[in-house]
Amino acid sequence: MPFDYKKEYKEFYLPPKTPGIVTVPAMNFLAVRGQGDPNQEDGAYKQALGMLYAVAFTIKMSRKGQHQLEGYFDYVVPPLEGLWWQENTRGVDYTRKQDFQWISLIRLPEFVTREAFDWAIREATEKKQQDFSKVEFFSWGEGLCVQCMHIGPYDAEPATVAAMNEYTRAQGYEADFVEGRFHHEIYLSDVRRCSPERLKTVIRQPVRRIGL
Repeated sequence: MPFDYKKEYKEFYLPPKTPGIVTVPAMNFLAVRGQGDPNQEDGAYKQALGMLYAVAFTIKMSRKGQHQLEGYFDYVVPPLEGLWWQENTRGVDYTRKQDFQWISLIRLPEFVTREAFDWAIREATEKKQQDFSKVEFFSWGEGLCVQCMHIGPYDAEPATVAAMNEYTRAQGYEADFVEGRFHHEIYLSDVRRCSPERLKTVIRQPVRRIGL
């Protein structure tokens, strides 16, 4: 059976619908940075997703080609993730989607080194005849966070975030939106096949102990 990160690391991908505190270790990702409304038709966000998935599946399907990646194991491509922020804003303001800055992510298996990443970019560029220079090898340690499973439309997320903030304060923590720490979402549903009311999204935000 292919290794499935969602099933093997349920504490990070399948949290309960009630908030909880979690410490997230460092991971490597494919990443594309951009800004603007993610709902814009054929906008930068949708283009970024196309680039991410093209490189992600180049790596996954490498086992069928001539270039064998050292340490390769069969796996399910992890879900799409996103880091979101706006200038001079603590957290995110969902009413100002045009002001979003974002980093779209797909987690990389542990066998993907920078050398393997560089090969995948070259391979995708040659096969797709497309520029993948915006795709980065992104190493990131998230650290201490509050997280929760949100069920429903993306525009209904503020209610879940409010519950997370209330829980955070009750547990003696506070938000910690300093440089390099972001509002984080993990998208477990395919919006093309799932009604908005049933969408599953992990919402995660950075916290620290009050007074530290």
